[in-house]
Parts: sequence; structure tokens; C-alpha cells
Amino acid sequence: MRRRDLLRTAAFAPVAASAQPAGRPNIVIIVADDLGYQDLGFQGSPDIPTPHLDALARAGVRFSNGYVSHPFCSPSRAGLLTGRYQHRFGHENNMLFDIADERKGLPLTERTLADVLAGNGYVTGLVGKWHLGSHPKFHPTRRGFREMYGFVGGGHDYLNPGSAEETKREHLLPIHREDGKAIAEKEYLTTALGREGASFVRRHAREPFFLYLCFNAPHSPLQVTEDWLSKFGSIADPKRRAYAAMVHAMDDAIGKVLGAIRESGLTEKTLVFFLSDNGGPRENASSNRPLRGTKRTLLEGGIRVPFVMSWPGRAPQGKTVADPVIALDIFPTALAAAGIPLPRDRQIDGVNLLPAVAGRTALPKRTLHWRAFGGAFFAVREGRWKLFLQEGKPPALYDLDADPGEAHDLAAREPKVVARLDEARKSWNAGMVKPLWPDHIYDLRPETRPQFYGEK
Repeated sequence: MRRRDLLRTAAFAPVAASAQPAGRPNIVIIVADDLGYQDLGFQGSPDIPTPHLDALARAGVRFSNGYVSHPFCSPSRAGLLTGRYQHRFGHENNMLFDIADERKGLPLTERTLADVLAGNGYVTGLVGKWHLGSHPKFHPTRRGFREMYGFVGGGHDYLNPGSAEETKREHLLPIHREDGKAIAEKEYLTTALGREGASFVRRHAREPFFLYLCFNAPHSPLQVTEDWLSKFGSIADPKRRAYAAMVHAMDDAIGKVLGAIRESGLTEKTLVFFLSDNGGPRENASSNRPLRGTKRTLLEGGIRVPFVMSWPGRAPQGKTVADPVIALDIFPTALAAAGIPLPRDRQIDGVNLLPAVAGRTALPKRTLHWRAFGGAFFAVREGRWKLFLQEGKPPALYDLDADPGEAHDLAAREPKVVARLDEARKSWNAGMVKPLWPDHIYDLRPETRPQFYGEK
């Protein structure tokens, strides 16, 4: 037996019998792409049924003030997988797809959650979207993932599997596995990702596993098959109808994965997280109600997301936690559940959520920070207060407990709060680095800023 197998701790033995021997829990992180804050049943959606995600929320903990560390794709994922503000290592912008670009990707000095779990006996798999570098040196299989089914870019066509000859058009690059060979996928991509996630669970039911399941739904292009679209004939807006069908199809695919966990006897042996990588953008007919703002902004609609954690037998069921949490917390929470110490050679910015969720202690008092486009925008959250800064404009201050929609600027009334939070921002920012590459829209095409980033 390998030494790392001997390190499995009995402290996390399952409550009920399962196919796995007693030991560490499985870790499953499910990420939606560009999902609107309201666009799930348990979030109050009036027109999109999501029974499987609703059941997951009922079986676990919903974080009503759950955040990501960035308002768009790649940097948000960099923070999630490292447990560190991505500004510490310069991963602050998306990148244009270029398989020959060796500069743009999650720096090789960073350790991912997959790196740490794989080094401690876990089977690790990525299903879906990567978006942390397209050059081979950034490939998921070099960042801790043993298995892969998906694509390395920031998006993909849902109905066209891509071509092995394609090298430039990101959305038409071939779906592939860990061996790099192109797959002529015939199923609707969202359905295929659910199939592959369920297969990973079943194949590894007898060993601890980490599944990172990253849907590209409901990110554009808004593509869906007629069998899903026909369920939403009551929605008049064609974009909203397609979007709703895509979210519903994603929920069904997630249900297949959760079903595989249940049928394998692993429900109480598996810690599951679900969240979106950022808020919904204005162009895909999503709804971030009751929040203001969209993807690419540091208003609540860009960074507050649906956020659920479920671990039956270990975490309470049907609980809502109002304290602010952030996707950076997933890294230390997963390692704590697995009985694995945090890396000691770097600052981990997230905190272990398990003690607070179980009611044994309160979450630590802390200040959350955001920076976008190298400092054109900042946001700071401390308790009920949020400071919002946009380059060239006066600061805005919101009481999020009373005003989650950020409609009432209290900066003039609370100058001491503004000053305190701004000092905290300056102190935090002093420990961050400049972006390693420019943003391909905000920096390189400034004429598109109002359209894409909600500037007023």
C-alpha cells in the first residue's frame, strides 16, 4: 500500500455504509458559467425550474451572501482553485485564446486544489471548461488533474463537437480527454458533461475522488436542442426562452451526477459545492434580481452568486447562512474535510467554513476585497458595509443589509466608514501585484467599455 493511502483519517468516516472504505470524503465542485443570481428555483426564479439544484440546497447550506473573487471567468476560477486572491499572482484578466501563448495562464508557481488532493491520494478529474491557459504547459493534466473531458478555452459550441483540424476558433476546438485526442461528441454538450461527470463518480466509487465539474452553460452562445426549448414555450422573449432551457438542461445534467453519487452509496461521503463563476451578463437574458449590476462589474450583480454546500451527516440541512463567504473558502474547506493541512509556503486567503456551518463557532470577522482591470474598479465588504470605487468618480458606500440592490449611496453620510474601508483597501492592495497581461476588451478596446462593463 502506498504511504499516502495510509494517511487517510478515520475522523471523516461516512455515516452510512458506502462502496468506499472508511476514509476521506469525496470532493465535488460544480460551477455554472454566467448564471444569473435569481435564475434557480431556490433563488426565487419565477420561470426556470431547477429541481435537482433545489434538492441540493434543501439537503445542505445556502450562502445568501456568497461571492466569487472576480466578476468574470478566468480570474474567478484562478481564485477558486488556489484559495488565494488571484491578484497575488497577477491573474486578473481574461485572455484571448492562443494555444501558442506561453505567458497567459495560471502561473506555474501556483498550486491548485487538484495538485494538493492528488498528492494526498485522491483521483482527480476535470469535466468541462478549464479557461486557465490554453498553452500545453497550462493543461489541466499538468495542474493536478489525472482525468479530463472538456475544453481548455473560455467557451464552446454546444451543438458542434469541433474539429481536430481547428486551431484558432476557440468555440470550435475539439472536445478532448486527458490524452489530447479529439472526441466527436454527438450529444448536446451540457448533457454530455453530466454523463461524463456521472461516469467519473461510478468509475471511482471505491477510492476518494475530486470532481471539478465546470459547465459552460448558460454562457453564450445561447444554443439548446428542441427537446429542452419546447418546455419553455410560455416565455415570450426568445433569448430568455433559450437561456431558461439551457439552465434547465444543466440542472438535469447535475441531477445525473448527484444520482450517480446517491446510487453509489456515497451521499454522506461526498462534500458538494455549487456556485456560478460570476453574475449574469446583460447580453444573455439572465436575471440578477434583486441585485444591481452584471458580470464584469463589482456591483453585487457581478460578484454575488448562487452558492451552496452540501454534506449530509456533516453539514446541516436546509440552513441559510447570511454571513459573507467567498469562493476562496472552498480550497481550505475541502482540505479541512479531507484532513489535509494547508500549504505552509503561501498565503491562503480563504477560511474553513465547516466549523461555522456546523454551529460550533462563528465565521471570523474579515474584510473581503475585489479589484478589476488593474485598479479601475475596487470594492470592499466589511459586515453590512460595501465600498465601491470607480476610477475618476467619487466613492460610493452601501448598507447591503438594508439595501442589497445598492440603490442608496451613503458615502456622504458615513465619511468615517468610507475612510476606514478605503484604508483597508490600500493596505490589501499593497500586497497584490499588477496584472500579468491586459484585458482583451477593457484595456485593448476601450471604446467597448460602456457596453461590456456597465460604466455610466
